[in-house]
Amino acid sequence: MDKLKTIGLSALCGSLAAVASATAGEMSVSGGATATWSHNSKEDTGNPIGINSGLTFVGSGELDNGTTFTLTLTEADQAAYSAGSIAMTFPSMGSFTIGGATGGTGIGAYDDKMPTAWEETWGTSLGTGIDLAKGSSSSMSLEYATPTIGGVTLKLATAPGANNGLKANDKAATGAGTGAYQASIDAVIDISAYGQNLFVGASTSERDSGSKASGTNGDANDNKQEGVAGIILNIGPVQLGAQATAEFLGNEQTGSDIFGYRNVAYGVAFNVSDNLSLSYGKMESKQGSVSTDNKEPVLMTIESLQVAYTMGGASIKLADTSLDNGSYTSGTAQDKDAMTVALSLAF
Repeated sequence: MDKLKTIGLSALCGSLAAVASATAGEMSVSGGATATWSHNSKEDTGNPIGINSGLTFVGSGELDNGTTFTLTLTEADQAAYSAGSIAMTFPSMGSFTIGGATGGTGIGAYDDKMPTAWEETWGTSLGTGIDLAKGSSSSMSLEYATPTIGGVTLKLATAPGANNGLKANDKAATGAGTGAYQASIDAVIDISAYGQNLFVGASTSERDSGSKASGTNGDANDNKQEGVAGIILNIGPVQLGAQATAEFLGNEQTGSDIFGYRNVAYGVAFNVSDNLSLSYGKMESKQGSVSTDNKEPVLMTIESLQVAYTMGGASIKLADTSLDNGSYTSGTAQDKDAMTVALSLAF
């Protein structure tokens, strides 16, 4: 009898362990390390060697009704928290994401979607000072994405507080912040069909007319407005892309204050083989300002030629980048060139 009890208890424990294993979530870790050699013209490069490492933790699980959830947490170099989100996908009802001020929700996920072999034109070793349309993703935000029907997905995002880029832990809040912009809402339509992609989005952010309003004659009725539209075409091994973004800061201004930005980007990438990719990208960013001397708006231009060669878990990448009117400042002193070479290892 004692032996039968022991066998029964062992079987029960084994069954419970199997149930626990079936319902428990999973955690996976991936990462990489990149070493670079950079040379920027008109700058004291000093020691050109740089190194960066990062880890991405992805936790996933499933509820009894088929709803899945995913936690994504990214640690950048030196174990600094850089990005995080919680996403829940409901059967036939779309997904809900809580974003951590990392640019991944609303129109922030579409600030530069151009195809490249490596990095965005402004993402190499040159400090460009470019302004990008971010919308609600500049702050802790919520996003709902509908199920994809006929290749069409609608995304709605909101940041209920100040868009000041601060992150808060659980049972905490970011505080009022110091920025003039408050609650925001984004809407994006993403159409992907037959390997092609079209996207259109807009964002509006309420503006504080009180002590936090920047500029002269702050007006709460003039909200910050942002928009983005673009297309990416896949033609065999070639990817072609073009997009434009616009940003109106909303505050009434005088003198030489900045009132908005307009960005236009182009990109083409060619997959020569499974290992070799080439790309060319161009970004034009115009800064508009109220000027008493009728000066033309400053146009910043960035161009980048890139090559990437992959060998299993290792990649060698090169970017040759040129910058005109960096940080929206006219003059040859702000015209720079850069050569960046990288060795990336993935694990």
